[in-house]
This record gives sequence, structure tokens and C-alpha cells, in this order.
Amino acid sequence: MADDGRGTDTRVDEHGRIVKKPVMASKDLRFFDFPDAERLPDGYPRRGMSVVAALSEWLIHTNRRRNGAWTQRYEHGVPVTDLTPLQADGTCGTLVRFLPVKSLGPQGLPTAHDLTRWTAHWPCLEVRLHDQRDGGVD
Repeated sequence: MADDGRGTDTRVDEHGRIVKKPVMASKDLRFFDFPDAERLPDGYPRRGMSVVAALSEWLIHTNRRRNGAWTQRYEHGVPVTDLTPLQADGTCGTLVRFLPVKSLGPQGLPTAHDLTRWTAHWPCLEVRLHDQRDGGVD
């Protein structure tokens, strides 16, 4: 998943270390345990990226902001690397790559019908699937 937004909030602490909002490894309190929280168009509650990270064998979060860029790897929702600085490329946004745990459901690619149904509520959303399991079929 990728976007060209402002990127995840990242700052430099008083010791010169890069710190970020822990979006991949903590509950997003705006949505958890709050009965009036806005629901997704399919009726399910919002749960934040920490759920995606927790339900993934691995997840790599890459963040680009005007003040720098970094990446961090998670396994089963737990950070396994520190923030690793990246070369700036003049872009902003977030890229999240992940491998869901095998027990989450059927293996195989979603159908065109599945993608259409899942994205129907977001008309400005573009979905591209890049399957890298057998040599990178688009």
C-alpha cells in the first residue's frame, strides 16, 4: 500500500535520534474501544495499521517526509529493526509492504470482482496488485 501524503509524523529528539509515532505497533486510540468511532463503508470498525502489522508475518513501513526518510521492519506487529534512514528522493508519503499470516484465509489472488467491491466506496482510490510470489506477475 502506498500513498503520496505527508508521511507519518517523524521527529528528532533531544539526543538527535529519529523518533516516530508508533503507528504500526500500538492501537490507534481514536478507533479502539470507542463505540461512536466512524465505521468503514463496509460497516466494520476502523482498527488502524497496528492490526495489519500484528496479522502479518512481516511488515516493512517506509516513510518519506520533507525532513527525511526512514524505514522499519516489524514481525508479527513487533519492531525488529530500529528506524533506518533512507536517501531522500524528493517525495513524501508512506509505503507499507506486508505478508499476511497464512491462516487468515484462502490463498490466491483476489478476483476483479473482489477488488471492485472492496474499493467501490472510495472512488478516488486506485488499486494495483503486484503478486511477487512466482516471479512478479502484475
